[in-house]
Amino acid sequence: MAMVTNRRDFLKQAGWTMLGGGLMAAVVQVPATGAQASSGGRTHLYGYVVDTHKCIGCGKCVGACRHENKVPENYYRTWIERYTIYAGGRVEVDSVHGGEKGAAPLEKTGTVDRSFFVPKLCNHCKEPNCVQVCPVGATYVSRQGVVLVDEKHCVGCGYCIQACPYAVRFLNPETRTADKCTLCYHRVTKGLKPACVAACPVGARQLADMKDQFDPVRKRIITERVAVLQPELLTEPQCFYLALDKEVR
Repeated sequence: MAMVTNRRDFLKQAGWTMLGGGLMAAVVQVPATGAQASSGGRTHLYGYVVDTHKCIGCGKCVGACRHENKVPENYYRTWIERYTIYAGGRVEVDSVHGGEKGAAPLEKTGTVDRSFFVPKLCNHCKEPNCVQVCPVGATYVSRQGVVLVDEKHCVGCGYCIQACPYAVRFLNPETRTADKCTLCYHRVTKGLKPACVAACPVGARQLADMKDQFDPVRKRIITERVAVLQPELLTEPQCFYLALDKEVR
């Protein structure tokens, strides 16, 4: 994989496009008992919430992820996209350096109606395409619902990278294995928050335990209007978006 300077270039090289080319979302209602019914004997079952109304595009989450997980330079496990809506409905999306260095000054090419930030990461799907296509079983779903990659078994074939409809995977140039967001699995299993959640200064990123009926983040997921990306693919993403504008859906 070639080195890239921003997420849009990466998506172009990987054969994916931004808004208008597949990153669609729809409002969904999550049943209060649905997640529990499918969780079997799990003690925890994680969901992830992104509040786009709160996100300020500071990039602290991206930097925290890189530091915590030793993500190679110019590659991202999570990134931030800025959507700019112009009068007349034209939409522009940018993500320079994955938003890690904060948002660059907006280059106005018309009358701006509004602009907002949308963090992206692995959706930790219940029915992930990546798991289905892995020929050696290196990609799997943990008992906590987190999609992971076993580096000891991954052969670097790239099938999972091509199969992911959200373009969240990449081939790590150092390990030569598939890499992606793990929700900081090594942290959450110890009762800690993912690095991106801990670093967010405005609480735009939150982790929910769908098995805990008293979890306030879980309550938001099951009581508020949340959206997921590309629900028509039936992968059942567990990354839920609040206040997601219609232009992103």
